[in-house]
Amino acid sequence: MLLRRMLPIAVSVALLAGCGGPAEDSLEGRADSGSLTIGIRFDQPGLAQRRIDGKFVGFDVDVAKFIAADLGVDEKRISWVEARSADREKMIMSGAVDFVVATYSITDKRKQQVAFAGPYFETGQGVLVRYTDDEITGPDKLNGKNLCSVSNSTSAQKVVDEFAQGVRLVEYGQYSDCVTALLAGNVDAVTTDEVILAGFAAANPELLKVVGPKFSTEKYGVGLPKDDVQGRAKVNGAIDKMISSGEWTRSFERNIGQSGIEVPDPPRITEQ
Repeated sequence: MLLRRMLPIAVSVALLAGCGGPAEDSLEGRADSGSLTIGIRFDQPGLAQRRIDGKFVGFDVDVAKFIAADLGVDEKRISWVEARSADREKMIMSGAVDFVVATYSITDKRKQQVAFAGPYFETGQGVLVRYTDDEITGPDKLNGKNLCSVSNSTSAQKVVDEFAQGVRLVEYGQYSDCVTALLAGNVDAVTTDEVILAGFAAANPELLKVVGPKFSTEKYGVGLPKDDVQGRAKVNGAIDKMISSGEWTRSFERNIGQSGIEVPDPPRITEQ
């Protein structure tokens, strides 16, 4: 008799245990373990850069830390992994990272493979040239020029398709490589999002400058596994908290304000 009374209770406890917590392979489940692996760029001044002392700093880094903290993970328990443009989808899909915050523009093509939370920032494409160059004043002045961008980026192709003919495209693995080539005179210009270029110009104000108006709209999202709906909702909630608390604006001013770019309005979250 006693055994029959205990059986329903045991079944109920088992069901509750099975349904109560997040799945181990979800973002919440991995955060519950107390640590996270996050993909960022290592070479973008103002956004995400590894300093000589090994510390990671920048606006994207602050966004990643805020999300991790909102999930209950201390920044000391974050493992930072370099997420180059050509590798981001593969890193997310393979589980090599838990999420990516790496100037990662939300596009329909990328959404076929991964999901995005956000956007957490909006910018537009620009052109970076040597400070002494008065000939290139925008994307329409790049005819016959050597234009550098990174592998798997849409930036250089947009210039070719919409603004200039006869552009010779040069691709490197990282934007810092493009900037080195520009300073050495091996390419004539670098193109990507203006906020990225502004960081390099701010680090080399006597050698580099950003020219022309922005000529696209780029929305940066946090890259996640495609089927982690709850994880996307949690990240969206963290981004919203960062904006409403004022930390979003403070981080931008702290990391990018020196470049001369005005603090933009925070974006509206659209990826649900």
